[in-house]
Amino acid sequence: MGKKKREFLCIWLLLAGFCVASGAVLVLCLVFRSQMPNTVGRKLTEAERETVIEQNSPLIEYVYLSPNADFPRGDIIRKITIHHMAGDLTLEGLGETFAQQDRRASSNYAIDSQGRVGLYVEEANQAWTSRSPENDSQAVTIEVANDEIGGEWHVSDAAYERLIDLCVDICQRNEIQELLYTGDETGNLTLHSMFYSGTECPGPYLKSRMDKIAAEVNRRLDED
Repeated sequence: MGKKKREFLCIWLLLAGFCVASGAVLVLCLVFRSQMPNTVGRKLTEAERETVIEQNSPLIEYVYLSPNADFPRGDIIRKITIHHMAGDLTLEGLGETFAQQDRRASSNYAIDSQGRVGLYVEEANQAWTSRSPENDSQAVTIEVANDEIGGEWHVSDAAYERLIDLCVDICQRNEIQELLYTGDETGNLTLHSMFYSGTECPGPYLKSRMDKIAAEVNRRLDED
C-alpha cells in the first residue's frame, strides 16, 4: 500500500471514529432529554405549578425547575443537606443561575432572606449540590441566603425559622423519623463541607446551629 493511500486510510478512520463518538454523544443526549420532565427549564402554567407544589413541599412560593439534575434520583430520601448561597440572592436570581446548564449546579430547595421557599429540583429527582452523587442521591438539599457576606455568613431569623419549617415538612412527607447530626457524613443531617474540602459551606453561623436545628425539628416531629 502506497504512502498516500495509508495517509488517506488513517484520515478516513479518524473521521469515522469521530462520527461514531459524536453519534454516541447525541444518543446519550437524546436519552437524557427523554428522561427530563417537560416542566424543566421553562416558566410553568399555573396548573403545572400547583401540581409541582402538590408533589413537593406546600411551603413553596417560587418554582423554576433546573435541567441540572438526575431524573429520577438514584435512591430513596434519607437525608437533608444544608448549604448556603454565599450571598443574599433572590429566589429568582438563583433560579437563573441554576437554569444555566454549563454551571452544572442546582439544589432541591432554597430559602431567601425573607423566608420564602423556592423549588429548583423536585424531590423525586437528584439535585447536583454537594459534589457527592452518593449523598445527593439520598438527600434533599437546601440553599439558604446569607444576610451577611463573609464573617460568620449569618442568615436572617426569617430564613432560619423557615429552614426548620422546611426540614420538618421534608421529614414528615418522607417518613424520616429523626434528624441526627453527627458532625460527619454518617448522620442524616449533613453539610456541603463534609463532602468537599474546598468549601466552608454552609458557613460558621449555620454550622454552629446544626445540633439546635436537629433538636427543634425532632421536637416538632415528636409532637405530631
